[in-house]
Amino acid sequence: MPRLVLASSSRYRRQLLDRLELPYAWESPDIDETPRPGESPRALVHRLSLAKAERLAEAWPDHLIIGSDQVAVFEDEVLGKPEDEAAARAQLARFSGRRVSFLTGLALIDTRRGSHRVCHERFDVLFRSLDEDEIARYVARERPLDSAGSFRMEGLGIALFERLEGDDPNALIGLPLIRLCELLRVAGLDPLGER
Repeated sequence: MPRLVLASSSRYRRQLLDRLELPYAWESPDIDETPRPGESPRALVHRLSLAKAERLAEAWPDHLIIGSDQVAVFEDEVLGKPEDEAAARAQLARFSGRRVSFLTGLALIDTRRGSHRVCHERFDVLFRSLDEDEIARYVARERPLDSAGSFRMEGLGIALFERLEGDDPNALIGLPLIRLCELLRVAGLDPLGER
C-alpha cells in the first residue's frame, strides 16, 4: 500500500506527481472552495490546500497527504474558470501584453506524526500582445474552459506567452514539485531514495 496520498481530483496534478515515480493513492477531497469575504489570494490557497489534505486525514492514518490549490490573479482580482468560450476569449484579451500571477498553495500532512507544513509558490506569466483572431483560434482548439485564466501552459497555451517567471514551472500547472520534494524529504520520504 502506498504511503503517499494526493488529495485532488485533478488529472494534471496526478500527471505531475507521476513524474516522481513514487507509489501513491489519490482521492477527491470534495471541499467548498468559495473564497471568504476579504480573503487574500495567498490566504485562500493556504486555507484550501490544507483543507484538502485535512479532509482525507482521518481516512488515511499513517500516510503523507498532499493538498494543493491554485488561484490566478490579474490586477488584484482572483480569476475563475471561464463559463464559456466567449468568457475565455474575453479573459485572454484582457491579458494581452500583460502579466498574470499564479499562487499555488502546497500542504503536506503527516498523519502518523500529527504534523503538517504549508508553503506557497508564485509563478508569473507574461503574455505576448495577442490579436482577436489568434485568441479565437486558441480557444477553439484548446477549449480551456476548465482552467483558471483560460489557458493551459502544459498544452498550446505556451504559444500565448512572451516569458515565464518563477522558481518551478510545475507550480503553474498546479503542483510545485521542487517544494514538494523538499517537504517529502523532511517527512522522511526521499523521492531519490532506495525503493
